[in-house]
Amino acid sequence: MIIGICGGSGSGKTTLLRRISTKYAELNPTIFSLDNYYLPIEKQLKDENGEINFDLPTALDEEKLTSDLKKLVNGESIEVKEYFFNAPPNKNVLITLESSPLIIVEGLFLFYFKGVRELLDYTIFIDVDPNVQLDRRLYRDQESRGYSRESILYQWKNHVLPCFEKYVHPYENSSDFRFRNDHRADEDFDKLVIELNKRLDTIDSTV
Repeated sequence: MIIGICGGSGSGKTTLLRRISTKYAELNPTIFSLDNYYLPIEKQLKDENGEINFDLPTALDEEKLTSDLKKLVNGESIEVKEYFFNAPPNKNVLITLESSPLIIVEGLFLFYFKGVRELLDYTIFIDVDPNVQLDRRLYRDQESRGYSRESILYQWKNHVLPCFEKYVHPYENSSDFRFRNDHRADEDFDKLVIELNKRLDTIDSTV
């Protein structure tokens, strides 16, 4: 079973992924992150002010990530460089991902990439208040990435929000499950587990 988790920047994709992974630990889930497929900085597009826009689908190597995911779905193992922000390409760690009965895929443009979307058995869209997303991004990018508040707000207004509305948000209503990442998160997680169990039981019965 291949589960896809999509949502905007700071929506909580990684947190939800970890909760699902822990819940189904006995299946030894394979975690496939689109973050590991960012192109080198010299291949990134810039906006009209000369600032790099990492929030475009073109920021990722769509061909490579689609090919690798197909291999995992077909039971093959893959090697991928684990992405770390601001790390030189030669410092990113090469990791091996083994296929498993449960593959969890997460990423910003997960549903926008048609080749990836078609491989998913169950799709989850994370819905969260944009103000919460911005607060999380401000904290993360200042604490762990060394960005200034002004730089973060510039990216948010000129890159993050426009790209979210164009490439991410349109897929919310077509997803199998809308996860409300607020005070209802625990309630929605329980509902999500019920739905996933149904899907997994159906797969088990056909094997």
